[in-house]
Amino acid sequence: MSAHQLPLSIVAAEKRETRTQFAALPFRVVDGSVQVLLVTSRRSRRWILPKGWPEPGLTPAQCAAKEAWEEAGVLGAAYELCLGVYAFEKERDGGPDLPVLAFVYPIKVQQTKQTYPEACSRRRKWVPLRKAAKMVDAQALARILKTFDPRVLKGHTV
Repeated sequence: MSAHQLPLSIVAAEKRETRTQFAALPFRVVDGSVQVLLVTSRRSRRWILPKGWPEPGLTPAQCAAKEAWEEAGVLGAAYELCLGVYAFEKERDGGPDLPVLAFVYPIKVQQTKQTYPEACSRRRKWVPLRKAAKMVDAQALARILKTFDPRVLKGHTV
């Protein structure tokens, strides 16, 4: 395990046990204003952050960056700093919803691509932080968005 990996279980012991995902907070600064990139979920079409399951050999920030590429088509610098955690219920076909804790990692976007793996199944939208906070359902995520300041990233590793 590297110094940047959290000791989190990848496999849940029971079907209803809380799972872990890593969420990307893709951001950019335009004319001094911070904007974040939200995507729609595939099923409900709600506005969310790109997120996915832990993967062996990848740090949480690397997992978040991989999801930012696959779900939002952005490439950038992933910071090894967890901005916060929020809880949600993940809908499943033919089974009960899964309780999930999402750990949020900032990604400073350097490139936005038009063609990316999930381009046909998601919408994406750049929005100011306060507007993004109003667009998401999870209140803990809204608080993370409202309080995000890229200046906290100074001195943290990419």
